[in-house]
Amino acid sequence: MWQDMFQILTGMGKDVREYRCPFEPLSVQSVGDAEWLLVQEQELADFHYGGQAVLEGVMMRGQKRMTVAVRDPSGRIVLHSEPLTGGIYDSVWRKVPFVRGLLVLWDALVLGTRTLMYSANVALSEDEVELTTPAILVTLVLSLIFGVGLFFVLPLVLVGFLDRFITSGFVSNLLEGLIRLLLLLLYLSLIGLVPDISRVFAYHGAEHKTIGAFESGAPLDTKGVSTYSTAHARCGTGFLLIVVLLSVLIFVFLGRPPMVWRIISRVLLIPVIAGISYEFIRFTANHRSNPLVKAFILPSMMLQTLTTREPDESMLEVAIAALNAVLAADGVLEGEG
Repeated sequence: MWQDMFQILTGMGKDVREYRCPFEPLSVQSVGDAEWLLVQEQELADFHYGGQAVLEGVMMRGQKRMTVAVRDPSGRIVLHSEPLTGGIYDSVWRKVPFVRGLLVLWDALVLGTRTLMYSANVALSEDEVELTTPAILVTLVLSLIFGVGLFFVLPLVLVGFLDRFITSGFVSNLLEGLIRLLLLLLYLSLIGLVPDISRVFAYHGAEHKTIGAFESGAPLDTKGVSTYSTAHARCGTGFLLIVVLLSVLIFVFLGRPPMVWRIISRVLLIPVIAGISYEFIRFTANHRSNPLVKAFILPSMMLQTLTTREPDESMLEVAIAALNAVLAADGVLEGEG
């Protein structure tokens, strides 16, 4: 299984379709009728389309292929598509609760890193840089170290300076969790002030609007998509919030061992917390019409105001182009499969 996981690290040159094309919107309603919808209903219920924002573009992931659409400096939309192959996509582990979340997260990290690097080449009109496995692995490892250090180790270090004044381990761990939450909010707020990141957040909003329109059966054109929310129940921002909140609930009962063991316990429990958080996100996404579930995900939806912006029409075009490509590959829309 682990060997299969690393297959998706290999570069973007295998069985790839890349071309430059003008935007041509398609409509879900124009390619199916009630019978077709009934046939597809169960399959769509078991699979959630989604993606992420990249530099001047959006990556969408389907059942068979992933596509990244990027607006180049000339204004054209560049589509890059490749198949999702390898044991990680067919493994029985993807159906095992809690374990499947780790596989999905690894997949998202790898695809996200690769497509982000690719989009930078297109958006900046630079010569394509070969996306080697070592380069991607180094980027992933450094990103993980930064994230773990900032959101899990740093709160412990800060609490360590105050522990001499705190008599309760429960209070110490609770303070650690509050600091972790504040760091997350501060980090998201500050990076959103960077102009380039703000544009990525706008493409993030375009991705959410496009997925929301598709899931509602609306036409996939800029007019139909623009009316949908920039927030979505399955957003990665919400996942981060769930991880932070769940870590507070778990860590608060771990007592106050020596600092080294506290740090080790936090790092070792990250996969456990991530697996549980994924199942929570999956459950709430499938039951988001329930009033109680709506109340639970409200903080997550509100937090997305920090990581999304209202996109313009050109950004919506890019997101729609990416989604149309993966829908066509899956046979949901007419087109090349």
